[in-house]
Amino acid sequence: MPEPVISLAEVSREFAAEPPVRALDRVTLRVERGDYLAIVGPSGSGKSTLLNVLGLLDRPSSGSYRLDGTETTTLRDGARTRLRGDRIGFVFQSFHLLSHRSVVENVMLAEIYGRHARRSRRERALAALERVGLGHRTGFAPDRLSGGERQRTAIARALMGEPSLLLCDEPTGNLDSRNTESVLDLFDELRGQGMTIVVITHEQEVSERAGRRVRITDGVLVEEE
Repeated sequence: MPEPVISLAEVSREFAAEPPVRALDRVTLRVERGDYLAIVGPSGSGKSTLLNVLGLLDRPSSGSYRLDGTETTTLRDGARTRLRGDRIGFVFQSFHLLSHRSVVENVMLAEIYGRHARRSRRERALAALERVGLGHRTGFAPDRLSGGERQRTAIARALMGEPSLLLCDEPTGNLDSRNTESVLDLFDELRGQGMTIVVITHEQEVSERAGRRVRITDGVLVEEE
């Protein structure tokens, strides 16, 4: 059996306080290659802490987190940074595009510190934009794009390194209903191509499009039907 993209086993995260705050409580989660998972929960439920652990931005206090078969909890900071850059593409609620750069230049910036050959960076950026349906917008400035097109640009940037995991934090939070539908259609297409997608969201419309849904409440994760 191939290793899952994500394997959490009894992961807890505590923060120093009196008494200590347990933001994640013995979370176990398995995400296979090609899964499309939504993580839902109210404010303060532990969603952000779980996102930070999954994205290798924070370390759990206890438990095991294997990403693509690599145990991450024992890695030094430099190795964690390299693994994060190689295996995870991030998509956020805010698009984080540079207004003075063209669409293709914004996507190319994903590899400014990367390991890929610089001479073919533009070609890879153009291919990523074609993949998200923006091949006709490559020379535009971000302020000439709709909200949905800006998020598609951000997704293209996240796909540049061919990550194992697309990790999305409220990716439709700044979009109207039409642009939300456009981005969700793109996620469906990417899943159909074999991409593993984890979306953290509070929006029912977004979570219902995923293949699986888990709910986190007070740091406890439960799979939903």
